Amino acid sequence: MKNFDNLLDRYADITVRIGLNVQKGQDVVIFAPIESPGFVRKTVRKAYEAGAENVYVDWTDDQITRIRFEEAPDRTFDTFPSWRARSFKELADRDAAFLYVYAPNPELLKGIDPGRITRSQKASVTANKKFSDDRLNARVSWTIVSVPTAGWSAKIFPELGEAERIEALWKQIFTITRADREDPVAAWQDHIHALTEKLDYFNEKRFKKLYYKAPGTDLEIELPEGHLWVGGGMTTTKGIRFQPNMPTEEIYTMPLKTGVNGTVSSTKPLNFGGHLIDRFSITFKEGRIIDFQAEQGYETLKKIIDTDEGSHYLGEVSLVPHRSPISETNLIFYNTLFDENASCHLAIGTCLPFNYRGGQEMSEEELAAKGANFSLTHVDFMVGSAKLDIDGEAQNGKRVPLFRKGNWAI
Repeated sequence: MKNFDNLLDRYADITVRIGLNVQKGQDVVIFAPIESPGFVRKTVRKAYEAGAENVYVDWTDDQITRIRFEEAPDRTFDTFPSWRARSFKELADRDAAFLYVYAPNPELLKGIDPGRITRSQKASVTANKKFSDDRLNARVSWTIVSVPTAGWSAKIFPELGEAERIEALWKQIFTITRADREDPVAAWQDHIHALTEKLDYFNEKRFKKLYYKAPGTDLEIELPEGHLWVGGGMTTTKGIRFQPNMPTEEIYTMPLKTGVNGTVSSTKPLNFGGHLIDRFSITFKEGRIIDFQAEQGYETLKKIIDTDEGSHYLGEVSLVPHRSPISETNLIFYNTLFDENASCHLAIGTCLPFNYRGGQEMSEEELAAKGANFSLTHVDFMVGSAKLDIDGEAQNGKRVPLFRKGNWAI
């Protein structure tokens, strides 16, 4: 690819400057697949250039992950190494910034018992709850980016050879993340400004309910009185701006736990722990999931919903126009980071405390009393399409068109 090294350098630069916003004297932790050494090395250099004190890299390998799920004793999937959980929390307590290089192989765990996967994830989430709370409450800065891998690119471009499909995926990533712009940092600043304008509108209107209509979807979502729409980046409790997802096209808030009624149908596959869930629908009554169907991945979806009591409810409502850089590629990425930013989506499980006014200073019990949902899990699934209409119910009871045919109507 022409100018690949320069584009990769720009991608690493915006990851550090826009995504993490690394501060002088700050530690940085990078979780990355072993197939991403070029990007990680550039990111490490950029982090030190930004003033990082230490940069730690935690490598993972898909094949080792597969071997573990095939061969490890069954009892080990109910545990997580306590020393790892302590180390993450200790770094968070020192205000480290956390980078997740997310490049899933949708076929990695095909044939593996879904129960092992969900048990392993539940054990990880349980052991790391204090660390997760630091991220969910924006006590630390963090961001998620992706790089091509052989397994992931093969799922998107099966007709190409390995080298060609990895190059094709890099081209998509550079475009979608604005790394190919003449001034990527300025391009991101303009994009964040546009998202902020939408946030201001929604936070001023304070809609009471949202109504979704599409093929297979007839859903009503009530919003808690103190809900807050967020997007275009976040600010830590110490005042540091960061961008959790790169790319991002969404604005999002929390639903009222008991205020969701009707049925919603998925519009894109969901890759969960190496298992695909596709062509599924979920029915709610007073917030709780009372029925669900799936043509593929039914057992995996069931395991997600049965994680705990909170996983029977929603924790996030996100709005994304169908006319967006990711959607216009006409690709399914089998990667939630990309697919959720091409489509309106909802999340099964826990809420995000900053989606309630003053929520970061409240206890879980106080937020729950306001209508927030809590769970060990948070799983986004896509419901947007070119056929989706959304109305908002204003404070005076009037319905306002928000989306028509998948795009903004405001």
